[in-house]
Amino acid sequence: MTRILLICVAWSLGCMVSMPGSTAALNTQPQALSVDGQRWVLNIPSGTQLELLTTEMDSPRLMTFLPNGDLLVGSRSGNIYRVVPPYTDPVVLVHLPDYPHSVAYRDGELLIAQTDGLYSTPYQPGQAGIDEDNVDLIAPLPMGGGHNSRTVAIGPDGRVYVSLGISGNCSDEYISGGYPFDRQRGGVMVLDESTAKKRLLPFATGLRNPVGMDWHPVSKILHASNNGPDHLGFEQPPEYFSALKPDSFHGMPWFQYDGKRLQRDACIATPPPRPAEQVTLPVATFPARNAPMGVAFVPENALDARFTHNAIVAFKGSWGTKPTGGFIGSPATRRPPRLMMVRFEDGNTLEALDIISGFQRADGKRLARPVGVMIGPDGALYFTSDSATEGLFRLSILPSRH
Repeated sequence: MTRILLICVAWSLGCMVSMPGSTAALNTQPQALSVDGQRWVLNIPSGTQLELLTTEMDSPRLMTFLPNGDLLVGSRSGNIYRVVPPYTDPVVLVHLPDYPHSVAYRDGELLIAQTDGLYSTPYQPGQAGIDEDNVDLIAPLPMGGGHNSRTVAIGPDGRVYVSLGISGNCSDEYISGGYPFDRQRGGVMVLDESTAKKRLLPFATGLRNPVGMDWHPVSKILHASNNGPDHLGFEQPPEYFSALKPDSFHGMPWFQYDGKRLQRDACIATPPPRPAEQVTLPVATFPARNAPMGVAFVPENALDARFTHNAIVAFKGSWGTKPTGGFIGSPATRRPPRLMMVRFEDGNTLEALDIISGFQRADGKRLARPVGVMIGPDGALYFTSDSATEGLFRLSILPSRH
């Protein structure tokens, strides 16, 4: 039986309830970083080092590494950045008028997920620039308000997957032909390339805002982070880490999993498109209002054995404050940003362990808010921050660990 992850809400104490058979938390060590004349002390895994590589990007979001080692980064600013090793000097590859949240590369083609659609342009690794006029729409996506990021990724099957969120907390939106096009939101779609006119089809539905997604390197099952709604306060519902399979339905916004049982959400009166019995529960949960973002599984020969085949998840932390979850309150009560690792064993989730913490001081001031995560060709972990410090960080294993 799949085991559900339980985490205590006392983040300041690093509190966690582990499932039977899990190991103790990773040993950590403090490391100081000086940014803009201010000293920050972060907690990182023992035997690693953390670097801030560059702050020369405007609102960077998700990223992808190319076969030649180049890094491409989408952003809120409209820029797609190209960063070549050692990843310290980003340049603008192309500026687009919409929001190129993420990019993916496949066989001489760069795929770009913008709010209004999936786009494509011919591209070869090492190419220094892209002509905006050569960026063409492949398949449109619903626009509208609310969550406007779109994530594109290439699956182990070579197919193109795109995720998008619903517009609000309780929006009557669902990826199905029975809904108007502008309300087909909330899940992951897959590109049908069997005909000349390509189109995006439902893959997994009922996810409020699945920003990050990646495939487990052994099982090849797609997993996604998912932001829960804000209307139920600061403590409910928990954030999801979900295993997505073809036609899986994850319940939102009609159903909320409270950590123990599935509940019907009274905020939406329309009948759910599928019954509660068909809701796929998350394989792991995190405390509410953490804003999980990018997801990256660690392959063989990356970082070290402590991380292999586990998922790294970036958390931006909350904008809401205790006790109500609204803006009005002490910034010190916001859920802090961090990176965590979800451990797997025999295909089951065991626990979540802090990878990097300390981005938020006791007064609520923040160093960074992690968004994108990716394992680089050098085996290091890279992550972006799109606010506070806007830039690119790297966590790598010290040479003595190899």
